[in-house]
Amino acid sequence: MIIMINGAFGVGKTTIANMLQNEIKNSMIYDPEEIGFMLRNVVPEDIKRNEACTGDFQDLELWKELTVDVAKRLISNYKINLIVPMTIRKIEYLHFIHNGFKSIDEQTYHFCLSASKETIYERLRLRGEEEGNWCFQQTDKCLEAYNKYDFREYIDTEKVDINVIVHNIKEKLNI
Repeated sequence: MIIMINGAFGVGKTTIANMLQNEIKNSMIYDPEEIGFMLRNVVPEDIKRNEACTGDFQDLELWKELTVDVAKRLISNYKINLIVPMTIRKIEYLHFIHNGFKSIDEQTYHFCLSASKETIYERLRLRGEEEGNWCFQQTDKCLEAYNKYDFREYIDTEKVDINVIVHNIKEKLNI
């Protein structure tokens, strides 16, 4: 099983992913951001400027491909369920990764967490993010994309107890 937990930075993805890992046997958290960090460190600057002039490693073609490839290797090598927290706002990237995950495991689920801009900003501040950094800069872009496109299963995290959210996700997973 692959469980994608999507949403803006600060919406609660990591918290929910950690709680789900404690609740789902034989599972691990797989964060594709780590692939992005690796690519940002190894891909030459001229290629990054060409492919990802936005400064977003998700725009590197290899990021999407490696995200799926590494998931496949993790599942085939370790026979484990993956919980994948990630911030994807470009619908075509979501489709690529979701379809790639489904080709690995038909039991692939996607949940898009939501909250108001004010709540997200407050959560970012509480976790120590510096006002105006990358996370803050992405909030409006994420909220706009999640409103404009169909990111499927939306889960409101605004004023909802985290245990209720995890319980609702587990119900949708039939576990």
